[in-house]
Amino acid sequence: MFRLLLTVLAALLLATPASADRIKDLGAFQGIRANQLTGYGVVVGLPGTGDDNLEYTVQSLKAVASRFGLELPPGVNPGMKNAAVVMVTAELPPFAKPGQRVDITVASMGKAKSLRGGSLILTPLLGADGQIYAMAQGNLAVGGLGAEGADGSRIVINIPSTGRIPEGATVERAVASDFGASPTLTFDLQRADWTTAQNVAGAINKAYGLGTAQAIDAVSVSVRALPGVQTRATMMAGIENLDVTAAEPPAKVIVNARTGTVVINSAVRVGPAAVTHGKLTVRIDEQQRVVQPAPLSQGQTALEQHSGVSVDEEKRPMFLLAPGPRLADVVKAVNAIGASPADLVAILEALKEAGALKAELIVL
Repeated sequence: MFRLLLTVLAALLLATPASADRIKDLGAFQGIRANQLTGYGVVVGLPGTGDDNLEYTVQSLKAVASRFGLELPPGVNPGMKNAAVVMVTAELPPFAKPGQRVDITVASMGKAKSLRGGSLILTPLLGADGQIYAMAQGNLAVGGLGAEGADGSRIVINIPSTGRIPEGATVERAVASDFGASPTLTFDLQRADWTTAQNVAGAINKAYGLGTAQAIDAVSVSVRALPGVQTRATMMAGIENLDVTAAEPPAKVIVNARTGTVVINSAVRVGPAAVTHGKLTVRIDEQQRVVQPAPLSQGQTALEQHSGVSVDEEKRPMFLLAPGPRLADVVKAVNAIGASPADLVAILEALKEAGALKAELIVL
């Protein structure tokens, strides 16, 4: 199965022809970004799976009641099993306007066993500047499930203490933006690469005239913006849909030591090297024998320990990696010796130490 996976991976990487990418798939314009919002709220209506009289939950419910002019008598605390204090998080999309709705995530802060069946009370969502940008409220959709027996046994499926409310928050304030004020636009690549940055600048110059764009560094491309918000928006839409050839990524071998997954990209090269890989098995068998005394003797029946030690070494031939093979040659050589994922990692590490692996070896 492992050999088949490596062969299919190599075929896909080598059979796919180089094609152009859209600029919008390589990065994004600077300043056009989402903003994180956070709020502190209370979920009510739980079927006995709430916080169970935590002090800050009591204070939170008293604060909620005071909004409606209700003051609880001193020393009287409401039951907490049907309520839970939660943190509410959301992501405010760029250019979001008042009245638009966004999804929110609700997570328990206390001892609540499950938020299933609960409703979030009106909660303000604040940005990093401390200002309120949205208000959240609604019934939770919880994917997890928890059940508990009278003897204390319990079963939990997924995470019942976290839920979501689709379109559960309404935007109340737009984030200020200098979209139309800056004389230039800056396009940032997702992955730093000098060649790709130059290719992006070249594609923009070809479409909008020489000198319109220039690569500032390996990540950013500066674009001279046209005056007028409408003209600028049209220009940005056109730039995002331009085709550009991204540079071939650096040669990398990614190894996940926990799962045994190995991914080799198409840029990997291997220098001339001879490799052999064997398997040594040491086996020890412990047995007990019954020893009988000779007839008419004074001896007694006893147990005698008997150990058997054997060594088995699997014979595998050495194979030669020719200078500069590509991924297909590496996969073919690995398949020839029947290496497992753990064996492959050992071979790659040895090739790296020998200076024959022309790639960055990353172990996760």
